[in-house]
Amino acid sequence: MTDIDIGINKENRTEISDGLKRLLADSYTLYLQTHNFHWNVTGLQFRELHLMFEEHYTELAIAVDDIAERIRTLDVPAPGTYKEFSKLSSIKEVDGVPSSAQMVELLTKGHEQVIKTSREVLKIAQAADDESTASLVSDRMRIHEKTAWMLRATKES
Repeated sequence: MTDIDIGINKENRTEISDGLKRLLADSYTLYLQTHNFHWNVTGLQFRELHLMFEEHYTELAIAVDDIAERIRTLDVPAPGTYKEFSKLSSIKEVDGVPSSAQMVELLTKGHEQVIKTSREVLKIAQAADDESTASLVSDRMRIHEKTAWMLRATKES
């Protein structure tokens, strides 16, 4: 870390960045999973899910950039390899190609996990009076909550 003076001490910047790294890893893993499912979805809801997954992974691509840039703004290197992400992520990769219903379930759980990770990071950011991180993470939570709701709404009763 270099000597920056943005009103957040080095210790707090490190703690916030550690949380953001976990959020980045969860978000990137979810991005990759969503993109995979977009390519491989089949079944009666193919078109609807194919297009929905594309919307979701496109939004996540922007999100991972925003999160990584926030980590850099705090003067900490952002993780950027599959190896690092696999160590940091709470979302596990899926083997094979699940059914479309399983894809929806897995993505719902993935978005819910990102929400939980966001809540943890939000607490850290608020305790350090880091409004910029808190705002970013709060916005991410709102998007993931809405996305999880939309995915749940596609399930058959």
